[in-house]
Amino acid sequence: MTAASRVAPPVACVGETMAALVPDPAAPLEEAAGLGVRIAGAESNVAVYLADHGVPARWVSALGDDPFGRRIRGEVAAAGVDVSGVRTDPERPTGLLVKDPGPDGTRVHYYRRGSAASALTADVLEEDAVRTAGLVHLSGITPALSPGCRGLVAALLEPSPAERSRPVSFDVNHRPALWPDGTAPAVLLDLARRADITFVGLDEAQALWGEELKDAEAVRELLPEPGVLVVKDGATDATAFDATGAHRVPARRVDVVEPVGAGDAFAAGFLAGLLRGESTVRALRLGHITAGAALGVTGDHGPLPDPARIARLLDATPEEWAGDR
Repeated sequence: MTAASRVAPPVACVGETMAALVPDPAAPLEEAAGLGVRIAGAESNVAVYLADHGVPARWVSALGDDPFGRRIRGEVAAAGVDVSGVRTDPERPTGLLVKDPGPDGTRVHYYRRGSAASALTADVLEEDAVRTAGLVHLSGITPALSPGCRGLVAALLEPSPAERSRPVSFDVNHRPALWPDGTAPAVLLDLARRADITFVGLDEAQALWGEELKDAEAVRELLPEPGVLVVKDGATDATAFDATGAHRVPARRVDVVEPVGAGDAFAAGFLAGLLRGESTVRALRLGHITAGAALGVTGDHGPLPDPARIARLLDATPEEWAGDR
């Protein structure tokens, strides 16, 4: 059992969630006959999947005093997440994104500059929802939103792990469109090194810090500081490094409908495993199982398998796990 597995919930997930306009039926935006309204946010995705796993979760953010904001607050709360730490900003709007599907993938257009969440600062740390949390989860999206948001993330990660009142989990979650000034590699490397638990994809590590990072072990050499480092290699596997060594679990084979949200789901499943006292290998398995739920739907959130199915997968031998792929 790692130190992270002894952390008591609830988990506070801090970051922006936006309204998402999606062509319905799917078509390039300029040809779309209509737009459906959904919600999109990495940190609220993690909170919702944690709640699905029975882990008390809070989402901490800010929304505009507008219909989109009220819809987002209602949907996240309906998923079983505590939204008491979400502020309503009467002067700034709720963030918005618009998806533009095409033959080469889906482009995302962001309309979040000046949004309510972009005005968050380090004073969020004084909120009960954060101050009394057992673990705080952040992503690399938040520091890209504004200087104040970057200060918020830096303040949460400022004390050394030994001095913190609760651990901090950080998902690198690199969004190139949000970093036009080219500062992402240095900023995200610094933040990733300062977290207790860090998640990063092998492909995004290569894009940020160099193609010479050929495997998970090379990423660990670059990021030796986190007590737990999880390196995800897409549909191949995920490797977690902790005090007991390296633990690699292959991904399960799933029919992919849309990859958006799978990384958030994986992080939630892994954290849920640690918080329930599972071994690192079983936490990785729970991450893969949860990611599979997201991969099978067009939105960010899909239903988990039934508890009996999850239990069988967690208890499977390595050969049975591999055969179930």
